[in-house]
Amino acid sequence: MTQFKDSTLLVTGAGGHLGRQVVEELLARGATKVVAGTRDPAQLADLAAKGVEVRRLDFDDAASLASAFAGIERALIVSTVAANRTQQQTNAVAAAKAAGVKYLAYTSAPNARPNSDAGGIADHFWTEQAVAASGLDFTLLRNHIYADMTVLTAGPTLASGQLFDATNGGGRNYVTRADAARTAAGALLSATGKEIVDVTGPAPVTQEEVAALYTKLTGKPVTRIGLSGEQLQGGLQAAGVPPFMATLLVAFDLDAAQGFHAVVTDTVERFSGRRPQTLESFMTANKATLAG
Repeated sequence: MTQFKDSTLLVTGAGGHLGRQVVEELLARGATKVVAGTRDPAQLADLAAKGVEVRRLDFDDAASLASAFAGIERALIVSTVAANRTQQQTNAVAAAKAAGVKYLAYTSAPNARPNSDAGGIADHFWTEQAVAASGLDFTLLRNHIYADMTVLTAGPTLASGQLFDATNGGGRNYVTRADAARTAAGALLSATGKEIVDVTGPAPVTQEEVAALYTKLTGKPVTRIGLSGEQLQGGLQAAGVPPFMATLLVAFDLDAAQGFHAVVTDTVERFSGRRPQTLESFMTANKATLAG
């Protein structure tokens, strides 16, 4: 599973949580020519000390994209979080092709589509289209919602005793960020051809079950409250969530309501060599953080 370990491998967004973990996993699996792209190279001095080449890569700066992709054979484009990310990411795909990159992996989302009601999910669709149209080999990694989100959002949930969602009881196949990173690294090291894959945990979990896990692990009662998409959007924005991010979170919930997040695949195991961690196991491992 490491046939491309001696290829020159670029990870964009290497200063972020996922990108950094991908770089670390590549090193752990014997990759010899790892390039980390980031807007602020000074933040990755520790990776540079491990032999990683750090390059400035700003998705809004065409010159930096050209220089970051120069000499790269295989690249992972980690999706950005910005209102103009379709433009950012399609520019990156164009820069990769112009530089002679042979293979692209991209972190997408489940059921990527162009519908106007899909929030930021449409950005993933158009980026996928750009990757497919590039003529390069690719793996489109449709990452399901991170299990890590249950820890990051635990504070307000536990404080209020209420878990709000618009999933209509639909399950989500939570995947840990670490499993997603291992999967992306594995794709860079081994994938060939052209493929679209869902990156999932081992089984879908409903929000009712998530509420029960919060209660079980902390002793604090949590009740799941079902809302409409419009109600959830308003609540998120009232809580200070930026409109772009609120729209994306609501879109994820509405897709879960339609069953798009209940998909189960073996993608994590295929590319990482290990079974994905369950949500309960992940939350249990982070019990101290949940409890505050």
